[in-house]
This record gives sequence, C-alpha cells and structure tokens, in this order.
Amino acid sequence: MTAADVKVREELAQLGLPAPDQIGFVVRDLDQAIAHYDPLFGPFSKTDYGPQKASYQGRSRSAYELKFAFGRIGDLEIELIEWISGDTPHRDFLEKGRDGMHHLRFRVDDLDQWAAKLQAKGYETVWHDRLSPHVAFGYFERDDDPLVLELLQYPEDGDPTTGT
Repeated sequence: MTAADVKVREELAQLGLPAPDQIGFVVRDLDQAIAHYDPLFGPFSKTDYGPQKASYQGRSRSAYELKFAFGRIGDLEIELIEWISGDTPHRDFLEKGRDGMHHLRFRVDDLDQWAAKLQAKGYETVWHDRLSPHVAFGYFERDDDPLVLELLQYPEDGDPTTGT
C-alpha cells in the first residue's frame, strides 16, 4: 500500500462513512465485460433503465443513457457500466482512455448532509440527481485523486413513494 493509499483510507475513516457496498467499473462493452468478470463476480444480471436525466458538473439536468450489469463478491455488489450517451462522468472516464474500476458506493441516510461533509474535505459534487424525496445519488471527486465516491440515499426497504 502506497503512502497515498494510506492517506485516502485515513481521510475516509475520518468522515465516518459506512463500509462501501458497491464497486463500480466503467467498461466499453458490457457483454465483453460480463464474459471477462463473470468467473470472479458472476453471475451477472443486466439492467437497462433507458434514458434518464441528471445534473453534471453543475449544469441543468440533461439526458443520458447507461447500461448496467450487477454481480457480487460476498456482500459487495459489482456494477458494470457501459456509457451509451449523454454527459456523465463515465463518458469522461472513457474519453481519458480509461476503463475499469471507477467508483466506490456508500449507502447513506441523508445525501445532502454527507455531501456537505465531503465538500468540507475538498470533494466536488460532479454528478447527481434526486429521483424522489427518499432516493438520490451523487458522485464526488477531488483534485489529484482518481477515486470517485458515490453516495446513494435509498431506504433499505425500497422507495416508499414508488412502491419499489
């Protein structure tokens, strides 16, 4: 473990975030990624939510489309994400020539409260949306740190406003 890794671990521990519940991978081809990662994290289930909207880099909500597959390793969900269209951090990640591990997700009770804590530590909200009063997500980045943090506010028993 490098000194930078130790520093990130210590800073995350100071925030008091719960244990991560997901590792997100951005991939260029979902089917190829499933074939590659299935022996480690499969079986995968594919999900296509169709066109969605979110705010990216402080701009108004705009349309995007991603395709997903979900696997597991123990209690940790593995998310594979293929960018299809729109302004998202996933597109930028791919345009920088990257693919692979992209973010860690943490489930929280109050996204706005946790966003303020992360911002106080130098994180910037780069992508977010509130889907209902009880469901919201945000991606957080900071300069010189390749690790993206995703916070998900989602009740353990599903979203009471949608019945899911």
